Amino acid sequence: MFTGLIQSLGTVAAIAATASGNRILIRPDSGGSMPELGASISVNGCCLTLAAVDGGAFVFDVIPQTLALTTLGTFVVGARVHLEMSATLSTLLGGHLVLGHVDGIATLHAVSTAQGERRFTFDVPIGVEDAIISQGSITLDGVSLTIAKVHDARNFDVCIIPETLARTTFAEWRVGTKVNLEADYLAKLVAKIVAQKLSRQA
Repeated sequence: MFTGLIQSLGTVAAIAATASGNRILIRPDSGGSMPELGASISVNGCCLTLAAVDGGAFVFDVIPQTLALTTLGTFVVGARVHLEMSATLSTLLGGHLVLGHVDGIATLHAVSTAQGERRFTFDVPIGVEDAIISQGSITLDGVSLTIAKVHDARNFDVCIIPETLARTTFAEWRVGTKVNLEADYLAKLVAKIVAQKLSRQA
């Protein structure tokens, strides 16, 4: 489990095809203590298991299921990524509860700047429409954000402050950029319960 507060940026150092998918090496920007093998680390919002450490780079084995359902299958050497270590019972929950289970891939449709904020408009991946709520939480490439506006069942806005732009790769995003989206777990849970109750009443 994570909080959606990015702890470090990293760079994809190498990608190698294996019999079970891809082995991806990511070199974190910051030093700090090295996590133990088997630790859960969020890479652009996707929970991965640390398989090894190679010269300071984190090594992950990513299976075809993950490659197909996330943007990790489009990684190239040199790509910049968001990293977050898993939360503990003493971790300050500055964002929201993030599982690292990607619900879908969202595409950036528009970017605008006004009054010191940068506003990003994304599409809504099929299957999570009911969990996209104005002023609710959303995770984009591992970053905990607040939904500023829901235009309709297919589009929503998030507003990014300068501090977030400085600590993430958001400043590099352009129209057409694809990101991993995880809807708020509590919103998904409520939506599922309501849908089940309504189906029983039909």
